[in-house]
Amino acid sequence: MARLKGLPPLIGAPRSQVGWAADDPVRSDARSSGAAWRAWYKTARWRALRLQVLIRDAYTCQRTGQVLGGRYPAPDSPTVNHKRPHRGSAELFWDINNLETVSKAVHDSEIQREEQASLHHRGVWD
Repeated sequence: MARLKGLPPLIGAPRSQVGWAADDPVRSDARSSGAAWRAWYKTARWRALRLQVLIRDAYTCQRTGQVLGGRYPAPDSPTVNHKRPHRGSAELFWDINNLETVSKAVHDSEIQREEQASLHHRGVWD
């Protein structure tokens, strides 16, 4: 008796529902080209200002008081945060009095939550 062979699939494999990976260079390039101010973070001027803020704040999180000794991406790595979001304003971006040292953990949770709540309150959803 002859063996039955499997039928070829009628539909292809499902497309991935997963978005870009966090370190995807295509996403990074698209994000960077969308806002000219993102390039400010890559300048020597920003690096010098960032270091000045870290030294002024003694590498201590201004929200929790934790001494920050980790290296990125550790939760206790130092991050310089804009107290008032600059949203492309050069005046706010470069104002040293608008900058504070926080831990990456605080920046990625508490501060992002505050910013999103502020945006949603104003009717901006993405």
